[in-house]
Amino acid sequence: MKGGFRKLIFFVLLVGVTYLAYKYMIKPANRHLTEQRARVQKKLNKLEEFEKATVAAVDLAKQMEEITEAINFFESRLPPKSEIHKVLENLTIIAQRQGLHPKTIRPLQIKENCGYIEQPMKMQLVGNYESFYSFILEMEKLPRIIKVRELKLDRLKSVESKVTANFIVSVFFQHESNSAS
Repeated sequence: MKGGFRKLIFFVLLVGVTYLAYKYMIKPANRHLTEQRARVQKKLNKLEEFEKATVAAVDLAKQMEEITEAINFFESRLPPKSEIHKVLENLTIIAQRQGLHPKTIRPLQIKENCGYIEQPMKMQLVGNYESFYSFILEMEKLPRIIKVRELKLDRLKSVESKVTANFIVSVFFQHESNSAS
């Protein structure tokens, strides 16, 4: 029995050491390892977010560059306010070249917006329809931003092929502070 008792005590001691090693060494090490994995996963998720943010920032920079180019393009088509007489002269010359007779050109109230000024003008032209259509097409080719609003065409009763065109044309200009830059 001495040998069997020794084996039993050795077995109990072995199981006790295994239990103590598991409880005080392996279990805390596993807990620590789980915590470290969670921290690493958190950092990997943050890194992934930063990579997405970096891609988005690059896209935003690219979009800002495109917007800046678009703004520069449109500003290049906006004459300084001091050139309004040149635009009016161009419109009058185009109308006369197309065989239209300007009856009235009356400036309306200026509308100031962020970065530009809109100068609406009420115009009345008389001529045939084809001439008016050619006038609109040629006006569209001007290197300026121009908008036609409230277009009304009336046929003259006295002359069959003549029309009266009443419309508002808005010409856009730079603010004086923008034209200096």
